[in-house]
Amino acid sequence: MPYKTDYHIHTTFSDGKSAPEDYISRAVASGISEIGFSEHLSLFRDNKEWCMDPDNVGNYINYTSKLRNDTKSIVIKTGLEIDFIPGIEKETGLFLDNLALDYRIGSVHYLGEKTVDLGPEFYEGKNIDRLYESYFENVVGAVSSELYDIIGHCDLIRIYGYKPSFNPEPLYRKLADVMKKYDVAFELNTNGRNRPLADFYPDRRFLHIFSEKKVPVCVNSDAHFPARVGQYFDEAYELLRSSGYKEMAVFTGRKRKMKPL
Repeated sequence: MPYKTDYHIHTTFSDGKSAPEDYISRAVASGISEIGFSEHLSLFRDNKEWCMDPDNVGNYINYTSKLRNDTKSIVIKTGLEIDFIPGIEKETGLFLDNLALDYRIGSVHYLGEKTVDLGPEFYEGKNIDRLYESYFENVVGAVSSELYDIIGHCDLIRIYGYKPSFNPEPLYRKLADVMKKYDVAFELNTNGRNRPLADFYPDRRFLHIFSEKKVPVCVNSDAHFPARVGQYFDEAYELLRSSGYKEMAVFTGRKRKMKPL
């Protein structure tokens, strides 16, 4: 049996539907050894309803720390999912460096002033090839910023099923090269199965590239309510094994260790 972790979970501190403690019983029933909360944080932008107010980060860390100390049935970790916004890397780092976290997930949601995941209308009338290229450029920027421990849903641009006219394999190869260079992990995010894409992030056709480059990986649900904690994990672990993976990344205090898959 793999040592299961689920480090990408959202609660009512951001856009999740339940309080942190409500996710624990589902995680235990799913055979998960470590659960990690990672609320949305988008710094230096107008606050959105799906993001945590930066002024509330301290309360969130204190809350989850107390929950960890009070819980014996499962290990609880505290993280954040932080939007990568080009041009404010220094300011973002200064904010994050003051926080006691087990890991930082870096995600690209924005292309310009709008996010790629809040509706298919974002894609209408646009050059899909260019959107893919721009999206991957931003993900590469997130990796090379050295702000993050894990890159979240690294090809979220696939969410509504729009595809480029070209073979995107070179985009994944470049991304894997940069992840290897900066020693950053990525997640196999199972929540794509619940979206119009109906499959995991990243594209399963290219997982072998990350494996060949020995880029560390973990499996995350991106759950926004308890029923999705650990969802599709058995399939995800089998997919990783078939792609050549033998280990999973585990984080404590932003230090990474590897566990057998």
